Amino acid sequence: MDREHVKNKLAELIADRNFVSIRAIFGGLAPADSAEVIAEFDAAEQVALFRLLPGELATEVFEYLDVEVQEGMLHAMGDQRAVELLEAMSADDRTALLEELPTAVCARLVNALSPTERSVALRLLDYAEDSVGRLMTSEYLTLRDEWTATEVLDHIRRNGSDSETLNVLYVVDGSGKLVDDVRIRELLLCSPETHVRDLRDGVFTALHATDDRETAVAAFRKYHRTVLPVVDGHGGLVGIVTVDDVLDVAEEEATEDIHKLGGVEQLDEPYLDISFFRLVKKRAVWLVVLFVGEMLTATAMGFFENEIERAAVLAIFIPLIISSGGNSGSQAASLIIRAMAVGEVGLRQWWQVMRREIFSGLTLGLILAVIGVIRISVWSAFSDVYGPHWPLLAATVGVSLVGVVLWGTLSGSMLPFLLKRLGADPATSSAPFVATLVDVTGLIIYFVAAHLILRGTLL
Repeated sequence: MDREHVKNKLAELIADRNFVSIRAIFGGLAPADSAEVIAEFDAAEQVALFRLLPGELATEVFEYLDVEVQEGMLHAMGDQRAVELLEAMSADDRTALLEELPTAVCARLVNALSPTERSVALRLLDYAEDSVGRLMTSEYLTLRDEWTATEVLDHIRRNGSDSETLNVLYVVDGSGKLVDDVRIRELLLCSPETHVRDLRDGVFTALHATDDRETAVAAFRKYHRTVLPVVDGHGGLVGIVTVDDVLDVAEEEATEDIHKLGGVEQLDEPYLDISFFRLVKKRAVWLVVLFVGEMLTATAMGFFENEIERAAVLAIFIPLIISSGGNSGSQAASLIIRAMAVGEVGLRQWWQVMRREIFSGLTLGLILAVIGVIRISVWSAFSDVYGPHWPLLAATVGVSLVGVVLWGTLSGSMLPFLLKRLGADPATSSAPFVATLVDVTGLIIYFVAAHLILRGTLL
């Protein structure tokens, strides 16, 4: 059923106070779809619709809602109902919500949880904000070597209902140390008398609770897994991370990088939800920085004022020169930042990248130089707009394009390495930043080339 149609139908039923039909509609929707529909209404209607959902379905739907919507609902429904929801939520989703709440509200709700859930919540919140520990959940099943397949399946029937996933089960020793993982498929296909130790191959991949979230994204991408175990510093199993949480992290990281590439601070709310003044603030900072940088371009042009006065024709090609350098720099920066993000390139490959970009910059510069020279030559054949010294002017433009594109390519490709070496985010070398940097140096290259080639003629 179309979401807009569902929304309109629900709006009619709310106006008619036809609660039975509302429940029937939600009963025919997947939890994720129900969450999308509820999010379309205003705050008061969201709470009213949510209260009509059966308890178990309500928890599932709540976990699919955006954090901002979840916060609003918690404030509207009161502490008792809020605590009931938090108790029923999976540990990882609950942690994601609690860390977004004001400190006082978070503390009040955590203290109201049952001792067991409070202990889990505090343990997860104790990890660094961008660590794997914040993503993991403690809802998983463990096995022992001496168990048979029959005993494992009985264990799953008794305890599996609260597990986040049953695709993979984890084998631990007597001290809780992770020693292997076993897929449920292997247990279902083996004979009932087979022991867990006979299914083990000793090959498994685990994340560390203190790892950065990006490490988890890279591990899931590399090993094509839907769930990975998380261990502490001693190898003890402390939780699992599932692919749905990692996909959320990957989306957040990609969004952050795209914002930085565009010269914008990361938006922590949806574009249409963020306030006007916060949106302006997040965009103004980089614009001011870039504006100050562009002032250097004006300074450079002032330095070459005499050359421009004596050969005004040089000014015609200034936009062509600096835009070519900025475009090549932005291209290189975007390619290298993405290659770093997906693990294709590391700090140790900087020289390989530089060598490739030197040849790429020269080749791209020559391509543009040929086009520029042909353009000047064709125009000079039908007009005298470039004067009698147009061959020298064409040579100036050609040489400048090679130099500027080469410099832009090298700047754009090497700046991410420099930033990463300094511990900063490579994405900070945004396309506008690289373009601004190359604008200034591009002018210097252009006028130095003009001074050397046109000296004694136009200059």
